[in-house]
Amino acid sequence: MRMGEFSRRTGVSQRSLRYYEEQGLLRPTRRPSGYREYEELDVVTVRGIRMLLAAGLNTAVIAELLPCVVDEGRILEPACSSMLPDLHRERTRIDEAAAALLAARDRLDALIGLTTESGVTDEEACAAVAASDAITRA
Repeated sequence: MRMGEFSRRTGVSQRSLRYYEEQGLLRPTRRPSGYREYEELDVVTVRGIRMLLAAGLNTAVIAELLPCVVDEGRILEPACSSMLPDLHRERTRIDEAAAALLAARDRLDALIGLTTESGVTDEEACAAVAASDAITRA
């Protein structure tokens, strides 16, 4: 099937399909006219790519892991245990990113609390502070 039909069938934009191809995740055949031709197995591959992306993995990691998983219809299942260290590494990376986001949210909450406590509501006062900061930095 050609790209437009494949895009509709998978629910993935043509731009994303081209990106997956650039990353080596998809390898459609090419017609003599240059058009991409996708097979039924490519639908399964795209479903796997989407599941792994939803799990927080980037395309470089997906390229490594995709050959080691099988699609059983609803969820990808590992086909080899050698991918377990990679999965643990990615889980640790996601845990660290989540912790950093939670810390940023806590700092923002503190800033919101301090701003509310200051009671400054006058827009002119805020503009004066901003102008003073601009002069100080210059």
